[in-house]
Amino acid sequence: MATASEWVQGARPRTLPAALAPVVAGTGVAAYDGEAVWWKALLALVVSLALQVAVNYANDYSDGIRGTDDVRVGPMRLVGSGAASAGAVKRAAFYAFGVAGAAGLVLAATTAWWLVAVGLVCVVAAWFYTGGSKPYGYLGLGEVMVFVFFGLVAVVGTTYVQTEEWSSAALAAGVGIGALACAILVVNNLRDIPTDREVGKMTLAVRLGDRRTRGLYAVLVGFAVVAVVVVAALTTWWALVGLAFLVPAGRGVATVMGTATGPGLIPVLQTTGLAELAWAVLVAAALALA
Repeated sequence: MATASEWVQGARPRTLPAALAPVVAGTGVAAYDGEAVWWKALLALVVSLALQVAVNYANDYSDGIRGTDDVRVGPMRLVGSGAASAGAVKRAAFYAFGVAGAAGLVLAATTAWWLVAVGLVCVVAAWFYTGGSKPYGYLGLGEVMVFVFFGLVAVVGTTYVQTEEWSSAALAAGVGIGALACAILVVNNLRDIPTDREVGKMTLAVRLGDRRTRGLYAVLVGFAVVAVVVVAALTTWWALVGLAFLVPAGRGVATVMGTATGPGLIPVLQTTGLAELAWAVLVAAALALA
């Protein structure tokens, strides 16, 4: 039976900034419009964090039963390591999906019922990333879905449930957050290229190869820079303070564009997560204060 500490590790807490960042950014846009609703922002945060934990457990379960995690370079996996049964990890994923669903239903009931459909699509996308007979994460589409759901949908959705209006600034912020969320997945898959190729997991990194995957990471950081400028142009130039996210992101780029491989890339996951959170917090603070 897995210990409490192992369950926490299985939830992969280093990925949680990717769930916090879009809610912070979306709320910042809502605050700029003078329509921030803090209890809705908190509910959106519950949805985002619960979905992130759910997808982490779901990936642990699906990869574990396929044997993909039998040889790992990265953080411990519950099923692959034998610390927990596949059934227990699957139930944990469903519990987390349930928490996200409950909070999402409250948001839908107080905003618009069509948001229930959006939530269901998010859950399906989370499960079939590595679940099902043909998981799209094994086909090189993981980055696309992360950009859409943990970038555009999460940021624009957070703003919408508070303002009940569509916002160009929220869309631009979604691009910036989505790019950095993708960068986290890119470096994760860059680290795992040798083992993923061995088990037939054809991620985008496996398809692109080592050199081009490293270049993709740098390009995504560049997209996040452009997004800050666009948000500033649409709102207030004080939002350019968000460019300070390049301090941690720059360290990540330096490591990725260097010679680091395998375990040497693990710290970049946390560095990139901090860069994404810094992007969100700094831009949101500038918008709220403006």
